[in-house]
Amino acid sequence: MASQFLRSTNSRYVAGVLAALGAGSALYTLTPQQMQAKSEVDAATIKKIEEAYAKLNGPEGAKCKSLLKKHLTKDVVDKLKTKRTKLGATLYDCIRSGVYNLDAGVGVYAPDAEAYTLFAPLFDKIIEEYHGFTPKQKQPPVDLGEGKTKEFPPLDPKGKYIKSTRIRCGRSLKGYPFNPCLTQDNYLEMEGKVKKAFSEYSDKELKGKYYPLDGMSKDTQKQLIADHFLFKEGDRHLQYANACNFWPKGRGIFHNNDKTFLIWVNEEDHMRIISMQEGSDVGKVLDRLIKGVRGIEKQVPFSRDDRLGWLTFCPTNLGSTVRASVHIALPKLAARKDFIEICEKLNLQVRGIHGEHSESVGGVYDISNKARLGLSEYQAVKQMYDGVKKLIEMEEKEK
Repeated sequence: MASQFLRSTNSRYVAGVLAALGAGSALYTLTPQQMQAKSEVDAATIKKIEEAYAKLNGPEGAKCKSLLKKHLTKDVVDKLKTKRTKLGATLYDCIRSGVYNLDAGVGVYAPDAEAYTLFAPLFDKIIEEYHGFTPKQKQPPVDLGEGKTKEFPPLDPKGKYIKSTRIRCGRSLKGYPFNPCLTQDNYLEMEGKVKKAFSEYSDKELKGKYYPLDGMSKDTQKQLIADHFLFKEGDRHLQYANACNFWPKGRGIFHNNDKTFLIWVNEEDHMRIISMQEGSDVGKVLDRLIKGVRGIEKQVPFSRDDRLGWLTFCPTNLGSTVRASVHIALPKLAARKDFIEICEKLNLQVRGIHGEHSESVGGVYDISNKARLGLSEYQAVKQMYDGVKKLIEMEEKEK
């Protein structure tokens, strides 16, 4: 079971959504002189930005269909090319991955939390098109679903359709930026904080062990690969976003003794928290995730933005950050030409079991909530639950 779900994510980058800079953090105190230097964008970087725009709109970028290309207009370039965040990130840092990877669907990453506001003329347009979330909208208050998990009894009690269930979310540690702005000391310090939080788990359902990637033995590596828990250094999209600095320092994997609760540390995001098990008991999976998140939160404060919710390195994961999914076989419904359209109308996203862009294997699909931003964590899970419930009803009525 766990192997199915982890394999689905691993196939994207065989690795695993989070990092934000906390207001008032003492970690990055700069002198006025340093801040002035940081605020100035050198001519070489401005030239790179202008060349990036030319590449996206020239012969090389003719087939590029990314949201970056669509929304990085000449006006946006001229408005943002001289801006720099307090930690030194420029527009080029945001767009670099999408410029090198012309086949990207989105093409941007936020080097630090301030990037979302400083470079808002670009990010806001991309966020609005991807999430349908306008600059005037605001992420709802946190509602993990505590006290409501009984609303999600098993979707498929007889086990006819659903193979397994998984719910994941991302979190960032307050006071730290995203990957491109982190130092090696930051990575190690963050790892130390979350390791302490893991050791404080008292619930037997959460108790487990942390496995650092740095210095990992071959036997441990072999076992984690067999469990499909091990992630590797990021793919080309993350590499060009400067998300893999100082690898494998500060990176690791925690899983509980039952192998139904897993946390990736400092992969794409600060933490990717995953609850999973065989069958269709969504309520039980969510309950475990809530306990896991709350347990860490007691020890390590998380970073959150009033408008965008939980901040993530990639803007596609903003908001609730929740992806609730099932591996499900719907042979009759899936045979219909309008199957994907049916799912989209139910606000569901369909993937193969090996992740985004993969095909179904043995008629089994990975189906999840489509929305992350603009709805609470509970609402994201409910979106998946209600949609999949409807699909099963339709499957049983198909002739």
